[in-house]
Amino acid sequence: MIPWVHLDTSAIPGETASLRLMRRGDEYAIVVDSIELMNSRRSGSERALASLACARLRDRPAPRVLIGGLGMGFTLRAALGELGPGARIVVAELIPAVAAWARGPLAHLFAGSLDDPRVTLHETDVHHLIAASPGGYDAILLDVDNGPEGLVQRSNDRLYDVAGLGRARRALRPGGLLGVWSESPDRKFKSRLQRGGFAVEEHKVRSAGSGGRHVVWIGERMEGAAAAAGTR
Repeated sequence: MIPWVHLDTSAIPGETASLRLMRRGDEYAIVVDSIELMNSRRSGSERALASLACARLRDRPAPRVLIGGLGMGFTLRAALGELGPGARIVVAELIPAVAAWARGPLAHLFAGSLDDPRVTLHETDVHHLIAASPGGYDAILLDVDNGPEGLVQRSNDRLYDVAGLGRARRALRPGGLLGVWSESPDRKFKSRLQRGGFAVEEHKVRSAGSGGRHVVWIGERMEGAAAAAGTR
């Protein structure tokens, strides 16, 4: 068995835990404490987050997409593959080391995607970009923490609570899409999405091969009477 090699460590803002970048042969993992957050060999659900949402934006001439969480770049690369030359993708990554890894030891996974002229990377909390951009996006894709049940940062809960979903809805254009990745199902969160004025699809997606299934929710912003009915 090839042993894991510790490549780097990064503090997590506001938390006592830290992120570690690990390598085993050609396999990479990002770990917090003893829990693996992401792995370069298990990317199916991260790619599905982008493909399920962005495929529905192809008819829009210049869609604007916000991705919360850079990770290992799988969601970003899938979004670029789905969208045309007029698209603009804004990526928010809170932890500077993750952005540095994307241009360093993980650069081969990103395959130049950060240099695509359609992409802008901000080292900031995606919460701030959502709050500052009413009606600014055709889609918001959140691959932050382990999903609605936060693991890395307690402050991430504000993305997924009732107020956070309200902010996301206001940041979307009419008919816009909110995509959320999760390690596991969450009935309460799905219900919050529906009550928050979204028509919700739930997809269970294999992480890779015969691996476990993760969950991707795609919520479409409803308007008028349909949105009001969803909040009851």
